Amino acid sequence: MTAEGQRRRAFWQILLFAAGLVVLTAISAGSIYLVNKARDDNKWVVHTLEVENQLNALLLELRRAESGARGYLLTQGENFKADHEKAVAEIVPALDRITRLTGDNPAQRESIEKLSAAIETRLGQFSQEMEFVRQGQLDKSIALVREAAAANTTSAISREATAMMQEEERLFRLRSVNSDRSQTLAASLTGIGSGLVVVLALISIWLVRRSARSRDEAEARLRDANLNLEATVDERTADLREANDEIQRFAYIVSHDLRSPLVNIMGFTSELEELGKDIFRRIGGLAGVPAGGPPVDAAEIPLEGADKQMSADFSEALGFIKSSIARMDRLISAILNLTREGRREFQPERIDTRDFIETIVSSLAHQASEAQAEIHLEPLPNIVSDRLALEQIFSNLIDNAIKYLKNGVPGEIRIRGRTKLGYAIFEISDNGRGIDPRDHQRIFDLFRRAGTQDKPGQGIGLAHVRALVRRLGGTMSVSSELNAGSTFTITLPINWNASNRNADQ
Repeated sequence: MTAEGQRRRAFWQILLFAAGLVVLTAISAGSIYLVNKARDDNKWVVHTLEVENQLNALLLELRRAESGARGYLLTQGENFKADHEKAVAEIVPALDRITRLTGDNPAQRESIEKLSAAIETRLGQFSQEMEFVRQGQLDKSIALVREAAAANTTSAISREATAMMQEEERLFRLRSVNSDRSQTLAASLTGIGSGLVVVLALISIWLVRRSARSRDEAEARLRDANLNLEATVDERTADLREANDEIQRFAYIVSHDLRSPLVNIMGFTSELEELGKDIFRRIGGLAGVPAGGPPVDAAEIPLEGADKQMSADFSEALGFIKSSIARMDRLISAILNLTREGRREFQPERIDTRDFIETIVSSLAHQASEAQAEIHLEPLPNIVSDRLALEQIFSNLIDNAIKYLKNGVPGEIRIRGRTKLGYAIFEISDNGRGIDPRDHQRIFDLFRRAGTQDKPGQGIGLAHVRALVRRLGGTMSVSSELNAGSTFTITLPINWNASNRNADQ
């Protein structure tokens, strides 16, 4: 599959996931809202039914109280009196419950006030009737009953209670409709949401199956490509190894063959130097013989004028030739060392880094003392690596730090280390002359040097150090500014083995 197809597939997968998340969120939020609304509507329906039950209970207790009072008036039986008193005792609590239940409805509050007044009046009449009966004044009790009937107190109570019942019936119908609507909406939302979820699930299954088929096809192609790639890699690796060996052999042969003519040049230069001395002695002898006089010892006659200048120029030219020969010899020796080092197999071993670097610092103590430099060692992590390679790395870097300090300024060199994600990070810092940022890469090139060339060197050290660091599976970098010191950072595996870096690299 092309990159464009992969991006398109990823887009649709993300879009599908987002759509499913939105649908589920909407269904959840809508369901929660509708369930809560249906619960509230059901609560109000139950509330209406409770009000109706309390009104019926109140009317029932009023009828019981009235029946008990009539029976007691007619028979003076104590059982009628007890029923009347029990019913009267239930009327006021029932009325209080109705008042609490209808407190949220302004229309019902007005009706309950009228109902309360009528009930209070009727209860007062009941009390007087029962008192006259107890006193034996039955005629007065009968007259009071007739007066209550004429005043229609009971009818007023029934009328107000009926009005309240009608209001509750209206509310019941309204609230039942709302409850049914909420439940219907909740069921509809759940059904629609379930359908959408099923549709999204089917689309997801289709996309997953298509992705699985594409993945299987890609894996098959990848396996075929890997088979070809492994063969290609093995072939290229063999070619690179052979080329690398050939380059090393070529460098060794060239360096070795260059040394032979160089030795001849050095020998003939020495002979030329001796011959020059003899020639200028003879010139001096000839210049000092008087006309017709006997010969004199040439060694006793100093050169003068043009002869003396010619002798000086000759000596200076020979000096240039000898210094160039010596530099060429050092370069050839360095190339030979590099080729030998490239062929050496690394031998990993556990190294106590602090003791190891203290030994290197001790070997450079004389140079540090002459440069008036102090070397400070901070905590260093132990590693498993090649001891000789590490010795060349740290010796070169510490020697450079000492060599390129500022003249007349006490040197301060710090070596510190830490670990991170399986690697040991070493930093060698100094307060020396620093390196121009434009030369940060130049200093790692073979036979290239930066800054003032007032110190001996062939421009091989840092290139060799970086090559060793890479062979050990690490990296190397520099941070520096002119006149602000330098910090070389080396990152090496804590536990190096042959798999960290191919020894042929």
